Formats: sequence, C-alpha cells, structure tokens
Amino acid sequence: MSALSYATAISTPPPSISRPLFPSRLNSHFSHLSNDIRSCSFGIKCSYAEASIKEDFNSTTIDVAADVRTERVVVLGGSGFVGSAICKAAVSNGIEVISLSRSGRPSYSSPWVDQVTWMTGDVFYVNWDDVLPGATAVVSTLGGFGSEEQMQRINGEANVVAVNAAKEYGIPKYVLISVHDYNLPPFLLSTGYFTGKRKAESEVLSKYPTSGVVLRPAFIYGKRKVDGFEIPLDVVGEPVERLLKAVENFTKPLKSLPASDLLLAPPVSVDDVALAVINAVKDDDFFGIFTIDQIKEAASSVRV
Repeated sequence: MSALSYATAISTPPPSISRPLFPSRLNSHFSHLSNDIRSCSFGIKCSYAEASIKEDFNSTTIDVAADVRTERVVVLGGSGFVGSAICKAAVSNGIEVISLSRSGRPSYSSPWVDQVTWMTGDVFYVNWDDVLPGATAVVSTLGGFGSEEQMQRINGEANVVAVNAAKEYGIPKYVLISVHDYNLPPFLLSTGYFTGKRKAESEVLSKYPTSGVVLRPAFIYGKRKVDGFEIPLDVVGEPVERLLKAVENFTKPLKSLPASDLLLAPPVSVDDVALAVINAVKDDDFFGIFTIDQIKEAASSVRV
C-alpha cells in the first residue's frame, strides 16, 4: 500500500480572518479508500489578503498523507463467457484488470479489450509472481465439464491451487463463480462437477472467512462468443427468467420437490453475475455465499 502525499503551502492568515479557508478534514475525505496506488504529490499555495494588508508569501508546509485505493483484479478464465463479462464490467467501473487464461487475449476486438492485461497460462503451472503482486482481488470463473477426473481437477483442484496462491500473496479478497445445486438428490450432487465446485467453495470460505465470496447462479445467459460465432443464449434465458418471475408465487410450493429447480430456478444474466462481482470487489462487507436472488440484488445496487 502506498501513500498519497500532499505538500500544501498555506500563508498565515491575518488575525481578522477566523474562518479557515482550507478544508481541515482532507485526510478524512479519503479515509474510506485504501490499498495499492502509484505515489504522487503536488503543492497548493493559498494566501490571505485584505485591504491595506500586505500579502505574505512566507508559508508553512503541511504534509497530509491519505490512503487511496485503486482496485486491481485478477480474473481467472477472463477470456471465457463469464470471465469476459467480468473483465468488461470491471473496466467500465475503473478497475484495473489482469486476465489469466489458457487462451489468452480473445480474438474479437472491442474498446474494453485493449484496457485489459491478457496473460496466457495455466493455474497449475503459472508463475504467480507475474500475476498476483499488487492485486486487490482474485475472481475465479474456472470450471467445466468432462470426465469425473477432469471435472474434479478443473472445478475443484484448480481453484484450490488458485485460492492458496492468492492467500500466500496476501490478496485480501477472493470471488468464486460456483453453481446453484438445483435441489438435486445427493447421488447427482456427488458427480465430479458438483463435488469439485463444493471443494472449491470450501477452500474459499476457509481461507477467506470474512472476505471470500461464492456466487451460485443457475443457467447463465447472454451473448456467448465461440470460435468467432455469437450464440444468443439470451434469446432463451431472458424470456424464461421473466416467465418464472411472473409465476413464482404459484411455483413456490413445487420447489421442495427433488430436482425441481432444473425447471424452476430462474436463469441469470451474465451481466448480473459480472455486476455482482464488481459489488463484491468494491464492498468490504460483501462476503459469504450468494444465491440467485441475492446475485441479482447485488447487481442492481451496482447498476443504479
């Protein structure tokens, strides 16, 4: 954490002036901000003069130190569907972004893409010295499908490695994009996909008990880019979300049925997931496990 210093030169006011003309609480103005910034300093000269009073340029230097936080976020899987939305939202909110993924920089062009530092690498082999120093948060979108072994590795072990690296480097916050359990019966939740995700959740919450964030969205919709093509998942997801919202009072009794949320869990916009992440990154009181409705609520508070 570096300090922002102000060297302020203020001439001594004449006795007839009792009201201070310079804020006395400059430091408190910045007190809510903290963490890593680049140092800078500047001087301000103020003078007091009235009729028949000669201006006095003898001044006293006042050094004021303030801690100002600028966010620097590392997004794991930042070139993917959810990861790229998080990177875009972070850039829009003035957050410095580093993306680490196996594919590196996305192939499409957009103004926000040029504002992200794109790194190619695998969490199992990356040199974290190149990625984590100076970061204020790590956001993981790591996950995928495959064989039982593959799902355990990418959903669980990869995140465990990343969480422990972040903790070792003193990163104050970790955000994990996990998954809703859909009210599935235990034998389905025992598959590698879900056990890997829950293993990752456990690691986040144990290493970051008062700052770790786990988001559990259901089906995430938006415009997904795959090999140069855009898949409009929102064409399905958005109408379904609206429909389920309209009939939720009628469907609530059905939610106790096993696997009912496969049909009744409302989809979540990828933009809502991204904005909920921004809320988590900026708000020190934002931690714990967040359900579908809580994700949308967190997103709406940032959108406003």
